[in-house]
Amino acid sequence: MRRRTEIPQASKGRIMTSNFSQATLQLCYENVNASCIKTPYSPGLRVLLYMVFGFGAVLAVCGNLLVVISVLHFKQLHSPANFLIASLASADFLVGISVMPFSMVRSIESCWYFGDTFCSLHSCCDAAFCYSSLFHLCFISVDRYIAVTEPLVYPTKFTMSVSGICISISWILPLVYSSAVFYTGISATGIENLVSALNCVGGCQVAINQDWVLISFLLFFIPTLVMIILYSKIFLVAKQQAVKIETSISGSKGESSLESHKARVAKRERKAAKTLGVTVMAFMVSWLPYTIDTLIDAFMGFITPAYVYEICGWIAYYNSAMNPLIYAFFYPWFRKAIKLILSGKILKGHSSTTSLFSE
Repeated sequence: MRRRTEIPQASKGRIMTSNFSQATLQLCYENVNASCIKTPYSPGLRVLLYMVFGFGAVLAVCGNLLVVISVLHFKQLHSPANFLIASLASADFLVGISVMPFSMVRSIESCWYFGDTFCSLHSCCDAAFCYSSLFHLCFISVDRYIAVTEPLVYPTKFTMSVSGICISISWILPLVYSSAVFYTGISATGIENLVSALNCVGGCQVAINQDWVLISFLLFFIPTLVMIILYSKIFLVAKQQAVKIETSISGSKGESSLESHKARVAKRERKAAKTLGVTVMAFMVSWLPYTIDTLIDAFMGFITPAYVYEICGWIAYYNSAMNPLIYAFFYPWFRKAIKLILSGKILKGHSSTTSLFSE
């Protein structure tokens, strides 16, 4: 989650100065020259924000950890698609444990107290893990498309090795991109003087020129467009399959075992596609406001208010906490896995072979 053109900011929490008069001016470091300006909230609001943001971080960490443990522990869940989901949960888990807590302090205190070195690392991890989530969702869409359109040959097409390749790409590309942006300085090309002039102590400032803002937008837009196209086709095919199954059942009771098996497989894959479609939709709804805000600021002169940017940013962060809730709502096997994990029954022998499906 990175943006800044022409005017740098504290990574995902801009230095807000315009709403405060000189009489109430505070600094991040009172006794340090060139300190950033601090814009504190009232004590009551600060407590409320810490509770809201902290809850999101805890939910992202605990919820996604449960997903990872479920998939890795229970052998019945060892499938190429589920390993993709576990890898996605790992990215969201890392957002919750290594990004959100520090962003919470920065957003509420309007200052960065963790040093310049960690600022670069935090910014890099922020962008890498969030883009990794997007790439995982894109590959999951491809997986669901194959599963729904070709359910009988799907196991031979989306194998463990294919899943491993998808997972590797989903991690390597975001890490390479983020490292290039935050460690080479290439994204600040052309605005060096302005960056130097506006630099201050107590800020986690990341300057991104318009070219790299556009690249970041395309990295969001292209996978999102792919997901929209694939899920549109998925639900169209699913509707056609449902009609065929109804026609087949009403037309003849002596349905062959092959056709019966095909119908059951198609129904299962459609249900999985529906659940993951909700996950993709939640991601797009969460990230679209932030992406649009970033693009507007990049090309229209930094016009959105600071509080709007913060709201959009934290809506995007909260997406990392939403996926486990979606799984818990739609997947009975996940609810059963949670009960076994929380009750400590997974520590018993042979718990990994426990059946989680009703069928």
